Amino acid sequence: MTYNFFTNKQTQTPQTQPIPGREAEMIQARSGAYTFDAGIWKMLRRCLLIGSSQNAYYASKHELTDDFVNTVKQAIIEDPVRTAQEIVYASDGKAINNSAPILALVLLSMGETPAAKTAFLEIFLQVVRTGSHFYEWLNYTKSLRGMGKIIRTAGQSWLAKEDAKAVAYQLLKYQQRNGFTHRDALRLFHVQPPTKDHELLYHWAVKGWDELPTEIPSIPLAQIWWYEWLKRNPERTHEAIAQGRLTHEMAAPVGKMDVRAWQLLFEEMPIGAMLRNLGSLTDLGVIRADRTVNLDRVESVLNNRDRVRAGRIHPIDVLKALKTYQSGGNMGKSSKTWTPVPRIIDILEKMVELAFDSIEPTGKVFMHAVDVSGSMSWTALPSVGLTCCEIATAMALASAKAETNYMIRGFSTEFIDLDITKQDTFTSALRKAKNQNFGGTDASVAYDWMLKNNFKADVICFWTDSESWAGSKHPSQALAEYRRKINPHIQAIYITLQSAKITLVDPQDPLSWDLGGFDPTMPRVIQTIAQEAM
Repeated sequence: MTYNFFTNKQTQTPQTQPIPGREAEMIQARSGAYTFDAGIWKMLRRCLLIGSSQNAYYASKHELTDDFVNTVKQAIIEDPVRTAQEIVYASDGKAINNSAPILALVLLSMGETPAAKTAFLEIFLQVVRTGSHFYEWLNYTKSLRGMGKIIRTAGQSWLAKEDAKAVAYQLLKYQQRNGFTHRDALRLFHVQPPTKDHELLYHWAVKGWDELPTEIPSIPLAQIWWYEWLKRNPERTHEAIAQGRLTHEMAAPVGKMDVRAWQLLFEEMPIGAMLRNLGSLTDLGVIRADRTVNLDRVESVLNNRDRVRAGRIHPIDVLKALKTYQSGGNMGKSSKTWTPVPRIIDILEKMVELAFDSIEPTGKVFMHAVDVSGSMSWTALPSVGLTCCEIATAMALASAKAETNYMIRGFSTEFIDLDITKQDTFTSALRKAKNQNFGGTDASVAYDWMLKNNFKADVICFWTDSESWAGSKHPSQALAEYRRKINPHIQAIYITLQSAKITLVDPQDPLSWDLGGFDPTMPRVIQTIAQEAM
């Protein structure tokens, strides 16, 4: 009998225990396992990109949002300028939606230092771009901090933007949101109109037009004139849409909407509205398999990479649209039903890929390890109708489609073949991953499989919530063994798909990377890292 088990250096530690000698660097995750502390700035980016308004497997949305708010407050104390930069980065089409950046913006306005307040004002118009954003910001502001000089300055800057036509468009399109109307906002902020056009616009927003002017007052107010004209002449909806270039938000509440009216709207419909209304347009008959001109227009808009980027269309929004459209109206709150047009499904499949950002193939060998454990698939996120596992699979496939040499496998307490290749559609890939959801979470099994099969990868990507707890060794220990025996230069990338302060990345490992999920630039970032691999 000997005590070698005690005196020999440990190379394996159960994930339910901290690694000996590294205790100060590790924290206990909600699953009970010990992981490394991701730090304030990694946590901030995750919160902004992913949000915290949905329950997760191990935490409620209230717990997650408490963590989010505390993270933003701490980041503001440490560096308000860097915090502002992170908010702008997320808001510019990187976050799953703009709500988390808007909430963080309100918290930035509550910063106690002059630097925080200056940073808030400098980025305000970059984050609060639409009328919908404006009233969401105003709602959070009223609830969390109330009005003050800095808030009045911000509100006035939005309502008095130099481009009167752009302001008029927003005031007409979003006439009320979150319990506020334009009348409320203008009275609250006491805005002085910078031009005659602004003065006429504010008068309309507060008092309306009892009588329709005989002529359009000015070019910036042309859409408003046609909207008011349509209210008085609803039987002439087609003329108002065609001449006034009204959107469906403007025309539908006051006009007589028939198929011809929707056809006219469709012909000018911007990319975001088209994506959201594909089911309705199919139900109405505007989109049909035999209406090839309309199908060509859908393709020219939705499969245009420049339009996708300019419209800040997030890949998850496209996945949601794809899944909703395929359901024929059986998903979500819509009362409409339709028979999906196959070509629209093909267009959406291509659009998902276009919404991700990638570069030319690097020639490196990739292993994509998708977390298919129970915590990743227990429920769909209500805002997008997708589980974290489905999102992880889509992001892994998008990254694989940008490359030539790859494998996509799933891990829980085993590392299994998902039978997914780049020839799969996103629909088929999501179905394959969803059919394999089971068990606890152990990220180290990916390294075990590669060791057993002598698989030499240049890059391994984990798509996970990082709640790895079931293994007899930590993923960082398994990675160290893989480097000793197979490839000492492998780059390990962990893409975390929840807003938690945990990471599977050893902070002392220069070849391991921690990235926040739901970012459309993820494939490009991964490829850039891969190019550095030896």
